[in-house]
Amino acid sequence: MKKDVYILSGFLGSGKTTLLKGLLESLKAEGTKPAVLMNELGSVSIDSDQVDEDTALREMLDGCICCTLSDKLESQLQDLLIKEDFGVLVIETTGAAHPVEVVDSILSPLFADRFHFKGILTVVDGLQWKERGSFSPSVLHLMREQIRHASFLVANKVDLLTEMEQGTFAYDLQQLNPGASIYLTSHSKVPVGAITSMTKKDHYEGGQGHTLTLQAIVHTFEAEVSGEDFEQWVHAHQESIYRMKGYIPLQGRKYPTLFQYSYGMPLYMPGDMNYPTNFVVIGEGMDRERIISSLKSLEG
Repeated sequence: MKKDVYILSGFLGSGKTTLLKGLLESLKAEGTKPAVLMNELGSVSIDSDQVDEDTALREMLDGCICCTLSDKLESQLQDLLIKEDFGVLVIETTGAAHPVEVVDSILSPLFADRFHFKGILTVVDGLQWKERGSFSPSVLHLMREQIRHASFLVANKVDLLTEMEQGTFAYDLQQLNPGASIYLTSHSKVPVGAITSMTKKDHYEGGQGHTLTLQAIVHTFEAEVSGEDFEQWVHAHQESIYRMKGYIPLQGRKYPTLFQYSYGMPLYMPGDMNYPTNFVVIGEGMDRERIISSLKSLEG
């Protein structure tokens, strides 16, 4: 059975850890066993005491899981899958993490078929957003990216804003990400039902198709595929896809070929053993059924 995965995103001090604590309590109350992976830029864990002892916890310190710690992340996730009994994994990222890079890092083709990516919960500090003009362009760009790729936006600390400022805050978030659900709150108090119900749906909007929420689709190849047909498939889907990676069982090759696609650049690396033929696709506004169907059509 696949494990649901939620990513907690948001800039430094926005209230991610407070949301995490409440989310864990709510999941346990409804009989779901959670596990947590916490990532902090510093060499000392600050927030791990917020996680109860009966919750499986892994920590990644002194770096970001989407860049400097990406190799260690894979081993930590495998360790969780092997040693722990859980139904939902919640990953709290650093405030400096880019959401696309985090999703890319956690879905290794080696075990991507064991996880079901449910979405990104981004916490936005209302006061920080109001005073965003004081941030550098790079920080402001990161904040906007964290908002733009979310499935669920927690508009936090609204008690520090006037009623008019709250309306402007919600409008700004909706303009940046019209496909996300927005929940205005203080102290990161959000009912778990609001989160799980809003992230159950596939984010594809059919013919309307302007939804911007991030998706991850995992397909396992059951038969060999033609290299030429696969290249044509990649070319035909470049506009909506940010990342592709996996082990492709290409015809005429003894072992599955490692394929990676990032920033418009495809890369093929010959395999040296029978890795699981999982293929991960990360993008926006994708029709899941159509993607899976088109990948199946490539097989033998």
